[in-house]
Amino acid sequence: MAKGPQPGDPAPDFELQGTDGPFRLSDHRGERVVLLFYPGDETAVCTKQFCSYRDRAHDMAQLDATVVGISAQSVDSHERFRDHHGLNVPLLADEDKQVAKSYAVTAPAIGTRRATFVIDEDGVVRYRHVHTLSLDYQDVDDLREALASVPARA
Repeated sequence: MAKGPQPGDPAPDFELQGTDGPFRLSDHRGERVVLLFYPGDETAVCTKQFCSYRDRAHDMAQLDATVVGISAQSVDSHERFRDHHGLNVPLLADEDKQVAKSYAVTAPAIGTRRATFVIDEDGVVRYRHVHTLSLDYQDVDDLREALASVPARA
């Protein structure tokens, strides 16, 4: 049996501090939310991932969803990462990895696995993609496709 929330399951609620202040998932009911779990600030693939979102800021804005990144580094680390690369996705600090654990995206050596979850307006997981080795990522087009599989409520 698969671990962690699967499509159709309620998304585990959480509150984390981030680069845009505190973020509580349940405060975003009525919106689609994309959770982007990632291994770490300033690592090669993570930097490429979040810079790709920055470089396609217009396309990101068209996603009709709240998008946040989550990893185990501190808010200070996230702020340095954001400022160094001019990033446009808020980054949340899951320092004790409790949120990553609740979504079953932790692994030995890697820490937090790269993963994408789409949460619908009712707080239900509608899309889940966990990368095996965290060596690739979902770009803006992949996020658009994932969101297209979860139509926004009228």
